[in-house]
Amino acid sequence: MLKLAGDQVFLRALESSDIDFLYQVENDMAIWELSGTLAPYSKELLRQYIDSAHMDIYEAKQLRLCICENGTGTALGFVDLFDFEPCHKRVGVGIIIYRVDFQNKGIGSEALRLVEDYCFQILDLHQIYANVLEENQKSNYVFTKLGYQKVGIKKDWIYFNKEFKNEILYQKIRA
Repeated sequence: MLKLAGDQVFLRALESSDIDFLYQVENDMAIWELSGTLAPYSKELLRQYIDSAHMDIYEAKQLRLCICENGTGTALGFVDLFDFEPCHKRVGVGIIIYRVDFQNKGIGSEALRLVEDYCFQILDLHQIYANVLEENQKSNYVFTKLGYQKVGIKKDWIYFNKEFKNEILYQKIRA
């Protein structure tokens, strides 16, 4: 039986109690470059988002899961599945470990492995892809370590703070 739980963390659906953490993450301008955010989110808009998060991934074409610490249940970050294409058996993935004191401890890798298992075993997908800024060394390391193949570089793909940046496209095809 597949469980969305590992040695350090478990993944769960968004809950109404996540509003303050979600608000903090989504409105942190330091990470807007990673998420493509251009304006702050209100708590009301995020409440509506959480309320609609119960939609099936086949209907919404996306899914956000909260990464929580085993034992305490503390929310550490999020893993997002987006651009879900069941016809083509693929999905995009993005991940953030927001709580700095939990970074560089293998939590992102474990959460990504858990969501991969979900994608390949439950959703029966053929591939998962990720778009990562070329300068984002931590994410590039994690995706490479977990067997994602660098299949391309999108030159000057992201424009943020009056600067163009390259984005790497990674793919992991089910063996």
